[in-house]
Amino acid sequence: MITGVDHVQLAAPPGAEDALRAFYTGVLGMTEIPKPPALAARGGCWFQAGTAQLHLGVETGFRPARKAHPGLRVTGIDAYAARLEAHGTPVTWNDDLPGHRRLHCADPVGNRLELLERDGPARP
Repeated sequence: MITGVDHVQLAAPPGAEDALRAFYTGVLGMTEIPKPPALAARGGCWFQAGTAQLHLGVETGFRPARKAHPGLRVTGIDAYAARLEAHGTPVTWNDDLPGHRRLHCADPVGNRLELLERDGPARP
């Protein structure tokens, strides 16, 4: 029986850790969590917000995920959009998912991210 998602792994090129830290902690407000020593030697970095974890692992021959992506539930999506744009990260809004407001953006190495927030109660 599957009981939940433990984490999502995204790839990154060698040497991108500082840019990833600045984005995931400074812009998205996630917390960096320590990697176990045996895994830390491989490079990369891990982040968490609530129960959501993103693991960024170094991959030789890296190509960013432009279609596959994590979907991160947020509150205050307008504030996230403003923060992303203020840090030079373009956002693309998408209205195709009923009951949600959502946007797509890319992290500093080009991986696609989706941020989504449920709409409030239905209005008459």
